[in-house]
Amino acid sequence: TKVRQQEKLKYPPHPLNTIELEKRASRYFRMSSEQTMKIAEDLYQSGYISYPRTETDSFSTRTDLHILVQEQQGHPVWGQYAQRLLDPSSGLWRNPSSGGHDDKAHPPIHPTKFSPGESGWSEDHKKLYELVVRHYLACVSLPAVGAETTVEIDIAGEMFSALGRTIVAKNYLEVYRFETWGGSLIPNYTFGQQFTPTSLTLESGITRPPPLLSESDLLDCMDKAGIGTDATMHDHIKKLTDRFYAIKEGSHFKPTNLGEALVMGYDDMGYELWKPYLRSMMEDDMKAVSVGNKRKDDVLATCLQQMKACFLDARQNKGKLFQALEIFFDRTNRTGGDDQRTHGQLVRKCDVCHDSDLILRKKPDGKFMIGCSAFPQCRNVIWLPGSLSEAVVTTTVCNTCTPGPVFKIQFTFRRLEIPPNFNVHHLGCVGGCDDIMRQLIEMSGSGHRSASSTPARGRGTTAPSRNDSQNNHQQQQQVTCSFCHQTGHSSSDCYSLTSQNRSARTQRVNSNNGDSPIPCTTCGSPCVLKTANTENNRGRKFYSCESQGCKFFVCWEDSIPTTRGGGGSSSATTTRRRGGRGGGQGGGDGRFVSAIGEPVSGRSCFICGDPSHFANVCPNRGMRN
Repeated sequence: TKVRQQEKLKYPPHPLNTIELEKRASRYFRMSSEQTMKIAEDLYQSGYISYPRTETDSFSTRTDLHILVQEQQGHPVWGQYAQRLLDPSSGLWRNPSSGGHDDKAHPPIHPTKFSPGESGWSEDHKKLYELVVRHYLACVSLPAVGAETTVEIDIAGEMFSALGRTIVAKNYLEVYRFETWGGSLIPNYTFGQQFTPTSLTLESGITRPPPLLSESDLLDCMDKAGIGTDATMHDHIKKLTDRFYAIKEGSHFKPTNLGEALVMGYDDMGYELWKPYLRSMMEDDMKAVSVGNKRKDDVLATCLQQMKACFLDARQNKGKLFQALEIFFDRTNRTGGDDQRTHGQLVRKCDVCHDSDLILRKKPDGKFMIGCSAFPQCRNVIWLPGSLSEAVVTTTVCNTCTPGPVFKIQFTFRRLEIPPNFNVHHLGCVGGCDDIMRQLIEMSGSGHRSASSTPARGRGTTAPSRNDSQNNHQQQQQVTCSFCHQTGHSSSDCYSLTSQNRSARTQRVNSNNGDSPIPCTTCGSPCVLKTANTENNRGRKFYSCESQGCKFFVCWEDSIPTTRGGGGSSSATTTRRRGGRGGGQGGGDGRFVSAIGEPVSGRSCFICGDPSHFANVCPNRGMRN
């Protein structure tokens, strides 16, 4: 009974900037922004596209746009479309629209060299190059033309209406395959036309909550809120996932319990730190500095003042953040703690609460710790040495420690941060049976902090209580020496080894007059005298094993006494067994040295206070009541 038609245009996109490249690659190819920028950098370095980090979405009037299209005429897929663009009779050419942004540094992203698809390219390289080329060709094309049609029909006296559109000319949609003209298409009806409906249906629908944010949606929200720049947005998103504030499930982001707890905690404190306002203001101030409208020192002082006020107030109200963490992490524990376990490696059952697991985790500062997954209800934690560079839980189970299973950990240490006689790689156990780990933890000032219902008051080490000493003594009683097979001490403290082997070695060193070689305390091979070339010890002579398979540092030459003094034996030759701690136990002045031979201050036996030895070799060990 009535037909109304109205012409509609669908315009091609603006020229491509970095943010649009990341958004469209995420939407079309499910490619992360980080991966997009990595591939774009590769294409730029190879000369196929222009510089990919730009905020500009407007071409200069001085740019020769036609020559960029001429480069693409030979492509087997979109080459014919490029030829039509350059043909004046087709009327397909249109100068690109302006997006309104120009950073005055780089043009919009566009193809700079023709390629049919290089043999060494990955699929992602081919997809991203295709996107850049098709996007540019679409920018210089006419908009698509359609007709929006409204039809009213009469069925048995009842009036119905239908709304749809017909496409008159596809134009840029011919080459830009990533977009379609949404909505329903209907036939081209005429006034007075009669037809028989093929079906009559009554459809029902329900409202649904909005979906989780995709990376494209998140980039769009960040752009609108003024968070980040074209070069930093993908880094911000990566930090969200690296810090476990959110995880990516498929193509959508989902907040974790930690992320939700932080938002609730900040909200309870009265802050809006989880909102984009503060970051957006900082970005605006930095842009003002770059164009000369504000001074850097003024902006920095204002920012630091705001952050300091928030920090001091947050320290006073940190209990609210702990309460939020308890809510969300308690919920995790009741559901089995799967989120916790996926972001930590299981070491053993917690020996304090006996309900949850001890998990190996890497802290934001790069250091490692082992903590209970029931935190904050259970605060059992093992602080690992700060000299660790890597730690991975293996499938090897310790046969000594109970209750089991206790999985061993493959440790990797930084060479310069441990004594030279310790191996960089060590497969160890944190259950209490590993002498080497106990020594390294003791030397680094870290150890096992027992569970408590209240947070720790500080990070410093404290002297052990009477109960701790008794527990250490009881634990020592269960250790079996691998040298004499007696219980009650480890091989490093074996009196038989000390009285027999060490005495013999000491006599050989003390009787040394420069002619007879000093034996290596590890493999027994002769040592050679070398000269240090490090900044702190340049010119100082030291003994090192000459064996190619050993090469251990043995001792400094000036630390070897010429005579046996004071009724005690020198420990210079026992550097290997004592973890690189030089000095004497008898006649000489005892001291600790680091891996490069420098004195180590602030270390002493926590049982008797003597700075010449550690607690594990103290003669008073196990005698305190």
